Amino acid sequence: MNLIQQILRAVLFLVLAFFGLVMAFVFMASTALAIGVLYIVARLKGRPFGVKAYWAERRRPPMPPRPGAPGGRQTRERDVTDIEMREIP
Repeated sequence: MNLIQQILRAVLFLVLAFFGLVMAFVFMASTALAIGVLYIVARLKGRPFGVKAYWAERRRPPMPPRPGAPGGRQTRERDVTDIEMREIP
């Protein structure tokens, strides 16, 4: 009886490991597909595709709102550098 339980556990482990492997493969394939789409879109728009270009664009200061532009709200002059944290009992 103990041998049958060990065999069933081993089979269950192998089935779960196989499904985990399939899920990891699907995740890697979908990630590769998404990166490919982003690469193609960047090339069509004439932008470089890469981490340096992404961070350079993200670090660029935002454009100031035009006077009289609809929806132009004022931005704060200083960045938030500290937060207040409280424990909730």
